[in-house]
Amino acid sequence: MLHELVQKSRTVRRFYQDTPVDMETLRGLVDLARLSPSGSNLQPLKYYLSNQPEKNARIFQYLAWAGYLKDWPGPVEGERPTAYILVLGDSNVSKTFGCDHGIAAQSIMLGAAEKGLGGCMIGSIKRAELAAALKIPPQFEILLVLALGKPKEIIQVDPIGPDGSVRYWRDEKLVHHVPKRTLQDIILD
Repeated sequence: MLHELVQKSRTVRRFYQDTPVDMETLRGLVDLARLSPSGSNLQPLKYYLSNQPEKNARIFQYLAWAGYLKDWPGPVEGERPTAYILVLGDSNVSKTFGCDHGIAAQSIMLGAAEKGLGGCMIGSIKRAELAAALKIPPQFEILLVLALGKPKEIIQVDPIGPDGSVRYWRDEKLVHHVPKRTLQDIILD
């Protein structure tokens, strides 16, 4: 069951923008993050939630979407996320955040997949500009932005080809292909 959920939780970059994600769902996803492990149990993460079109549009403009798809600037209007969760580090709790935000983000994404939602963990962010636009106090560092919504694309996991490239790509039908190493390739004997 967990194996299927992990397989289902792929990075989605195109969404049905006319299908909203309600605030109760976002709060439930953050509750999964709250219950996740935290280094030294410091729990230094806070979350900024958005599911309003105007606020979503403000967030969208400060994000970069797909490094390997050089000619694609991100989802067009009508295919944009309907919700965001910003994962913030509270410097009043800790000056470093270790891997807490990765653990929390994965918990959120697995919860989203369980609910039939898709998402994209975005680390390429104009952080200072986004913090200013949303009036996020300076004690909070933007660590990740999670874009969420109903998936509008098919993601296919493929074996890595003979060239060894891990670059994801899209075919002519806009199927998003993600090369993955084999289990044998990542376990040392």
